[in-house]
Amino acid sequence: MRTAIVFNHPYEHSFCAAILQSVVRGLHNAGHETDVLHLDNEQFDPVMRTADLKAFTLGEPVDPRVLEYRERLAAADHLIFIFPIWWELMPAMTKGFIDKVIFPGVAYDYDKSGRFPRMVKRFGRLKGITLITTMNTPSFLYRLIFGNAIKRALFTGTFWKMGYKNRKWINLSMVKFVSPEKRARWLAQLEKRFSDCV
Repeated sequence: MRTAIVFNHPYEHSFCAAILQSVVRGLHNAGHETDVLHLDNEQFDPVMRTADLKAFTLGEPVDPRVLEYRERLAAADHLIFIFPIWWELMPAMTKGFIDKVIFPGVAYDYDKSGRFPRMVKRFGRLKGITLITTMNTPSFLYRLIFGNAIKRALFTGTFWKMGYKNRKWINLSMVKFVSPEKRARWLAQLEKRFSDCV
């Protein structure tokens, strides 16, 4: 199996970076290939510019990085996102990735044969999506007060609409306030989880 990992955190010693290492180790232990799309290191431009919006109407992107990511995602069997939740949402680069790569003519087309147009996914090999996020908000507050904003935006508002049924979200909350031992347990659990995936 080949897994594409979309990673977004600018600090190389962040807990998200440690998560990435654990996930990659686990996948490699299971004999899987990985392709890390490191948005920060690859200097992905998240801004939807005039040329990008014009391309949106034509269904053909113009950003060379987006064209590259299209090929890399088309070769993936599974897609993992790893990013921190900042102010209840994803960082700008992750949002820009959704805007510019999950794009008509790249990630989906429209089927207009019915009464209402519906999205049809283009990544034929892609069987599932996993989100791994970190935040400092307690998880119950994130659900009750902020309405699970990431779940609504990415799971329902993006990947459910495109027809992906296999969607999982692993959210680690209160990261800044937990002990180093608990963080180490989380990392070990993630490595084992992905080592066990077939």
